[in-house]
Amino acid sequence: MTGFATAETVVASQKLVWEIRSVNHRYLDLSFRLPEEVRSLEPKLRAEIGSTVKRGKVDCTLKLVANAAEPAAATLNLDKLMALGELEDRVLRQRPEAGRLTVAEILRWPGVLEDDQSLRDALAEPALASFGEAVAALATAREREGARLVDNLVERLDGIDELMAAIGDYLADAAPRYRDKLLERVAKLDVDVNPERLEQEIALVAQRADVSEEADRLKGHVEELRDILTSTEPIGRRLDFLIQELNREANTLASKVQDDELARRAVDLKVLIEQMREQAQNVE
Repeated sequence: MTGFATAETVVASQKLVWEIRSVNHRYLDLSFRLPEEVRSLEPKLRAEIGSTVKRGKVDCTLKLVANAAEPAAATLNLDKLMALGELEDRVLRQRPEAGRLTVAEILRWPGVLEDDQSLRDALAEPALASFGEAVAALATAREREGARLVDNLVERLDGIDELMAAIGDYLADAAPRYRDKLLERVAKLDVDVNPERLEQEIALVAQRADVSEEADRLKGHVEELRDILTSTEPIGRRLDFLIQELNREANTLASKVQDDELARRAVDLKVLIEQMREQAQNVE
């Protein structure tokens, strides 16, 4: 399911800003964009969100924004600075035309400017706590979307029930209609037909066109789908399976019917099931 959530907290000279985005995905796919200061927290962060979100592609981003009211303490890493100077000299010997680095470029070089280690240590717990707030907000957003998706799926199930009721009424006198249709075709051929043989053929046609078993199984799947849509547990994969079964039975039914009206109903049935399949991809 789709969703978006943010959470912020301030730690000394840094403001921590979490952004979590989720989009539809068949399985759970987590990705993190973290500053180096909190990179070691990723396993804990994965466990935190994995206990709440079971399905979807989820991108989690943490931004550290400098707090102008309290500038960060920082020191120069002299070893890194000397190594960078030596590297710069080697480059200039090979490429004299290259200009020297500016102070700003030197300070931006990875590792040259070190943040206060105490600040790094102080970021861990607030980052975890703020992440938990963002995950809770995301779960709330996904729950709202989930309720909307369930309403849409129930609406499709109601449509399937209506179609199956109409198909059931039509099936009640299907055999006599098949018999009349076959007799009409034979009459148009104006040929002599063994009555006993004709009745055997009529029985075979009626048997091949009987979709009562498929109709019963479709109704059973619909009832099961209604049950799992009321569950508080993750239902996405179970939903996928049952909709596949619905589609299989609908295809069988459509291939067996030999009546224009039933064929139209079968097409309408497959349309509703396909709409459900698309919606089910979004359900956790």
